[in-house]
Amino acid sequence: MRGVLYDGTQPQVVDDLTVRDPGPGEVLVAISAAGLCHSDLSVVDGTIPFPAPVVLGHEGAGVVEAVGAGVTHVRPGDHVSLSTLAGCGACGDCDRGRPTMCRQAIGRPGQPFTRGGRPVYQFASNSAFAERTVVKAVQAVRVPKDVPMPSAALIGCGVLTGVGAVLNRARVAPGDTVLVIGTGGIGLNVLQGARIAGASRIVAVDANPAKETAARRFGATDFLTSPAGVKDVLPTGADHAFECVGRVELIRAAVDSLDRHGQAILLGVPPADAEATFQVSSMYLDKSILGCRYGSSRPQRDIALYAQLYREGRLLLDELVTATYPVEDYEKAAADVHAGRVARAVLTF
Repeated sequence: MRGVLYDGTQPQVVDDLTVRDPGPGEVLVAISAAGLCHSDLSVVDGTIPFPAPVVLGHEGAGVVEAVGAGVTHVRPGDHVSLSTLAGCGACGDCDRGRPTMCRQAIGRPGQPFTRGGRPVYQFASNSAFAERTVVKAVQAVRVPKDVPMPSAALIGCGVLTGVGAVLNRARVAPGDTVLVIGTGGIGLNVLQGARIAGASRIVAVDANPAKETAARRFGATDFLTSPAGVKDVLPTGADHAFECVGRVELIRAAVDSLDRHGQAILLGVPPADAEATFQVSSMYLDKSILGCRYGSSRPQRDIALYAQLYREGRLLLDELVTATYPVEDYEKAAADVHAGRVARAVLTF
């Protein structure tokens, strides 16, 4: 079968992958669409260390082909959106509704694929850049069949991360002010999360002025090309500042933009050894810096919720899909992402 394989040197589209059958508590999914996220590119450029060879992709949707023993919540023929959280469901964090903190779901790459008889790693417990993949049952969330597959795919990462950061981690309240630095795939979802939460002022910052139209469509009330102008729009600062790029100077800008009792939420992914600075005395007015993994989401709950918000017209998904590409055009899709020509590129099978 086809898939996008990174061999430790370069990614390539191959057609000789195989995937094993689902075991107990697992699901075999035929992938229909998969979003190309910066995290996939970060494996290739080394920002995210990961063993190779590995099948890339982690933001996918498809149709259930088979289920293993004990799986009852999905069945063959169901449309599903996939999450990356292969949580155990039994530890203290899972029991508290914090599956993003499950230690069984972090740093334990499996090898359900083979190529030429040799095992191949699975990225983010998912590997959606393959015609078929095997995931833990908890990762497959049924979505209505009237949700287009390219749109359903994006729920599993970009939407969970961006909207979830607003609703679950920051808990933006009606009337709050929000700053969003970076309006790529994650930033656009933060913007619409803030809109859904009822924020009164939503300021988007992106160095590319061409992104203003999309930012306003998703919820921005103001658009700036530099964080330097934030205080002109929000004189006392923002209640919530989301950094969605992963650059340490923008993390500092987010912290510096906060109002009293404000919080900076870090979503961008800088290099693993990056260090950021801030003025300590500025934090004593009850300000906070919050990390956020995967939107602090509970995928079985949140994916279903976001699919419903989409059907009600409150959550934009189709508008996130800038372009679709057959999987064979992976290189073109990656080039478009690198060049900032797309909010989200989606590979199709």
